[in-house]
Amino acid sequence: MTARMLLSLAVLVVLLGFSRPAQASVNLGLGADWIEGGTNDFNLTLGADSYLARNVSLGGRAGVAFFDDAHHVGVPIDLRFKLHIQRIYFEGLVGPWILFDAGDHLHLHGAFGFGLEAGRITFGLEVGKLSRATMIGVRLAFRL
Repeated sequence: MTARMLLSLAVLVVLLGFSRPAQASVNLGLGADWIEGGTNDFNLTLGADSYLARNVSLGGRAGVAFFDDAHHVGVPIDLRFKLHIQRIYFEGLVGPWILFDAGDHLHLHGAFGFGLEAGRITFGLEVGKLSRATMIGVRLAFRL
């Protein structure tokens, strides 16, 4: 990991440490992505978010991703900034994705997502980049 990534993770930990417990949430997420070049992935993540203001949250997610019919495995790690407007959300994501069984193990992920929040369930779309490849995916999350 680079110094910039380590600093970002340290800032996330500090900000989450100052959050009020009642304003924090944990979620279990499922996702599927089409990645430019014919690759697909299915991922399972655990995320945590803390409200910084009434409609703004900061958090992160990490988990496991299965690529190419589970022949390749990776660890997606993202820092997440989320804007909540009634039942609609918009989010920005950035972080390293570590891919095992690949020539280049560390890939930068950056994405924009949007979707609907209905009670404990969130459903949305995400568009972004994994290194230089375009990604388009769907996300489903369950608040724990």
